[in-house]
Order: sequence, then structure tokens, then C-alpha cells
Amino acid sequence: MPCRETLVKKYFMLGLQHNEILLFLKLIHGIKLSLRTLKRIVSKLNLHRRMNFSNIEDIVKFLEERINGSGQMHGYRWMHLKCIQHGFVVTQDIVRELLNILDPDGVALRKRKRLRRRRYHTKGPNALWHMDSYDKLKPFGICINGCIDGYSRHIVWLRAASTSSKPEVIAGYYVDSIKILGGVPETIRSDMGTENKSVEKLHVALLEILQPDLGKPAFLMQNMQYWMNLFETLKTAGLFSGSFLDKALIQFCFLEIIQNELDEIALEWNTHKIQKSRNARSPSGRPIIMYQMPELYNSKDYLIELPLNGLTDILEQECIRLNCACDQDVFDLCILFMTEHNYRVTDDPYDAIKLYINLRRNIYEVVDL
Repeated sequence: MPCRETLVKKYFMLGLQHNEILLFLKLIHGIKLSLRTLKRIVSKLNLHRRMNFSNIEDIVKFLEERINGSGQMHGYRWMHLKCIQHGFVVTQDIVRELLNILDPDGVALRKRKRLRRRRYHTKGPNALWHMDSYDKLKPFGICINGCIDGYSRHIVWLRAASTSSKPEVIAGYYVDSIKILGGVPETIRSDMGTENKSVEKLHVALLEILQPDLGKPAFLMQNMQYWMNLFETLKTAGLFSGSFLDKALIQFCFLEIIQNELDEIALEWNTHKIQKSRNARSPSGRPIIMYQMPELYNSKDYLIELPLNGLTDILEQECIRLNCACDQDVFDLCILFMTEHNYRVTDDPYDAIKLYINLRRNIYEVVDL
């Protein structure tokens, strides 16, 4: 078990407040601390929110990098959380002012995007999961599938792969999650796509053992507009034709970068504060707290505990794990050309564009298409 100093630093770097850190230590780890002791540990670890502020030039550079990438879609609260989780000491007001200077057009666009949402309520965490695929990047070979808890809005999984059409792939995401949690939700909602049939089959079979109901389908997911814009630029420039090879090259060059970004998005989303809304019936607060500590909101966890020991092999029969980002033959060709030309893989989207263009040119020169 991690020591209390390690846990304090972990939760502090997630952006949690002192009272929230104390709750996690007590309810999740069984560690009881007073606020005074916690403050002493925080001071000992040299962790600060309101002093020893980070160099403003470093913060500007960090924000510019995010604005030039998919962070251009995020508001100042989300950007502030990004700063905190990357080790910067900065106030939310400073981040807001810097964004007004660095990205005035983006700020104006986000202000105008007002949505009227329907009222929504579910009884507690793991009572209802919403599962869906995001297909806007599918024409470029990137398929994203996600699942979110309806009560807490906690992201259960958010995965990118070369396909989201194979039921066995989606079933793998589901099985991985219930193994981690040690149980299944009461209900899963998704669209009627064939890719969800294996999950439905598994969920119905498990609930026949454990006995609640299966609900009616609905849908949920968010967008990745930045990547769609980037790939559309390649298409407009005549560098993407929609062919099998071009999709495989997109997968080879970008899939890992996108998955890393999805992991970051899930962490940031689960630790950000959902503001209270006049029309909302669901609780407000941080998804990670609402999901793991429902008793603070006069609710309970509706996870149905599952004895996995005897079921693991049966569950795995319905799953496929994709171990390669793209078609194996294309992957081998890419590795060959990368070795020959000393190309490098980085986590920078613009370096990935250069890699894609170079590999595409190399392969088209030797392959008769």
C-alpha cells in the first residue's frame, strides 16, 4: 500500500482540495488525518497552490502548446486543471486572462456555444452505464469507443483503435473494466449497433446469474474536433484518399498519440468540477468523488459484485485484443522504412504528420496501387 505522503501528493496533483484529499484517504485507503496534519504533510512535500507560483513564461508556453493542439477546444477551468496536473502553480484567474490574450477568438467561440440540456437523473454510481462509439474519425481509420457512468459522469473507459465495428473488441473494453471494478453495472445503455452485441450478450448472461434487468438503448459520446480538422486538412491537400493503405498509415502514425490524449482527457474529466445547474437533477462535484464516494450524496454504489475467478476464461472467449495499431503487413513496411530512413516516432501531432507524409511517399513509390 502506498505511504500517506505518496497518496497526498497523488491527490494534490490531481487538483483535489484539502477536504477532498482527506475524504479519499479516509474512505478509500482507511487513513484518518486531521486537516492540520494534512497541511503539514503538504508543506513538507513543498506542494503549493497560492505561493511559489510557476514562471509565467513557462505557463504561456504550455498554454500555447495546448491551444495549437486539441486544447483549443477547452475552456479556462479545464485548462487550469491541465496546468495543475502538469505541475504548474497558477491561479484560475491567471489562466483565464492568459487565454483571453493568447486565444481571444477561441474564447469568443466558446462563450457563444450555449446548449440547453434535458433534465437527467439516475439513482447512483454503476446503476447505469452509457456506452457509444464516436464515428467522426472513422473515415480516417480511427475508431473511438467510450463508456460513462450516468450518475457521476465518471468515464469508465475511453479507447481508440483501428475498429469499433467488431463486437469482440468492444467486449474487451467491457471485460477489462468489470475486472478492474470487480463487478457489473445494473444496466448498460447503448445504440443498436452490431458492435455492441457481444457486450449485450455478456451483460445479459452475467445478470441472469446475478439477477437485475437490462435497460433500453440510448447514446452518449463527445467529439475530437481537433483531430477531425487535422485529418480533413490532409484530405484537402490530396494526402489522404480514404484507401485501406492511407487509413492504416493514419493508424500507425496517430493512434498511440490519440489514445494518450484520451487517457489525459479521461483523467482531467474525472477530476474536474461539474458546476451545479438550475435544471439538473444529478449531483454536482467531481466525477471521481461522486463515483467512489456516493454516500456523500445520499446515494450508494449499485455495482453488482462478480466472482471473476470462475468466469474469466468464459468472458475472454467473447473478446479480441488488438495488439497492433494497424494491419500487420503495413506495420512491418512502416518499421522497415523507418529503420532505413531513420524516421522517429514522437508524441507531437505535427511530427506525426511529417512521418505520415514520408511513409506514404515511400510506400507508394514501391507498391503498385
